[in-house]
Amino acid sequence: MEKTMAGNAFAGEVSGETQNKLNKYSLACAIIASIISIIFGYDTGVMSGAMIFIKDELNIDDVKVEVLAGILNLCALVGSLVAGRTSDIIGRRYTIVSASLIFMVGAILMGYGPNYAVLMIGRCITGIGVGFALMIAPVYSAEISSPSYRGFLTSLPEFCISFGILTGYVSNYCFGKMAVKIGWRMMLGIAAIPSLVLALGILKMPESPRWLVMQGRLKEARDVLAKVSNSEEEAAMRFRDIKLAVGIPEGCEEDVVKLNKDTHGEGVWRELLITPTPSVRWILVAAVGLHFFEHSTGIEAVILYSPRIFKKAGIASKDKLLLATVGVGVIKTLFILVATFLLDRVGRRRLLFTSTIGITISLSSLGFALTMVEHSNGELFWALILSICSVYMYVAFFSIGMAPITWVYSTEIFPLKLRAQGTSIGVAVNRTMNAVVSMSFISIYGAITIGGTFFMFAGISIIALIFFYFFLPETKGKSLEEIEMLFGKNAEPSAKGDGREKDDV
Repeated sequence: MEKTMAGNAFAGEVSGETQNKLNKYSLACAIIASIISIIFGYDTGVMSGAMIFIKDELNIDDVKVEVLAGILNLCALVGSLVAGRTSDIIGRRYTIVSASLIFMVGAILMGYGPNYAVLMIGRCITGIGVGFALMIAPVYSAEISSPSYRGFLTSLPEFCISFGILTGYVSNYCFGKMAVKIGWRMMLGIAAIPSLVLALGILKMPESPRWLVMQGRLKEARDVLAKVSNSEEEAAMRFRDIKLAVGIPEGCEEDVVKLNKDTHGEGVWRELLITPTPSVRWILVAAVGLHFFEHSTGIEAVILYSPRIFKKAGIASKDKLLLATVGVGVIKTLFILVATFLLDRVGRRRLLFTSTIGITISLSSLGFALTMVEHSNGELFWALILSICSVYMYVAFFSIGMAPITWVYSTEIFPLKLRAQGTSIGVAVNRTMNAVVSMSFISIYGAITIGGTFFMFAGISIIALIFFYFFLPETKGKSLEEIEMLFGKNAEPSAKGDGREKDDV
């Protein structure tokens, strides 16, 4: 008892004196790791405009457009499941390198794209890279950060995705002025350049200290923690807690130890899916639910098909369509940036509730405006303005809560051994729903009208709000191991965090 109390007192002292300060080295590592997300975001954003020109040059119908848009996400599903085990075997850092190289190959093929078949192959390869990127960037960021700034650092990949989407929209607008045959190929192929730069630059980054401890490489883990912590005391505390989580005695000071249990992810699928404990089952439900609702509320329809939405609302020229789409990227990037500073101050639940309520109102407003336009004989200027404002408001509310929290929350709630592959399950669900929406949006609005489609998304967002209320406890300021305890048998789903910043694990 006395030892526990002393440890808690020591932890509180370290927390108060050191963890309130953002470590610059851990920030730099998270930023570099998140660059992979910029490349993914760019590919998502640029495809929304490129499809306009691809359809014209290759003379493809709407079904092929839907398949081209959605196939990336089906391949990302495969990539995310492979990436979880891969990162447990080769480490977080080399998994990011692998993602970069896969992106580069996909971008080169799409930029070449002499026909629809080659374009699809490039899109599929890029999709595998997307699966790797979505899994590994938030996991790496979470594992090098301390509790007081984990929300900020883990949300950086989502900010980078938004920034990438914005650069994709700007690329559409700039390259769209070139000859059709060259323009869309430049849009898609230019992503190969940052992919190669990242693959080389990532080698300068340290490996995740948690992964190193899981491999028994204690000296390397100590060295990394010394760099990503603000003091020797904080580094020692974090090192001690990681060792205990892995099952290494607290007093062990050897440089390398041989662990008797699995260290490369063996048996994790069984613990997650076949024989999960009650807490792991709840964690899995929470993570899967978050990823499911992130895309079933329609964000991919707005991001990927915003030119079509604005055209339905009444904007005719391609230049104006692409310019209005740039506005979507600007709003998304700005509000994600705001969210990164609010996550560790306001908390996950409060931001998520605000976000979901705003999404419901925005989608209902957009559905109403598009329905009025569809049933009018002439142009309705007020409905056009309401449609544009509703789209921007929807993107703003989505970006300030649901977008970053999905990745921060689903990454931090899994126990250390289950984190990589548990996160990969969430990413797989995320990409599945993304594919479903992107490959069916045109068909659905053809069947129930475009206004009716957004009313459907609004209904789903109400269900999401109920799910979030009952299944997602607050995690702000808690260590990764304390978060696991929140999901124990006696924890209440709606339990609020106490706001205290605890030691990281």
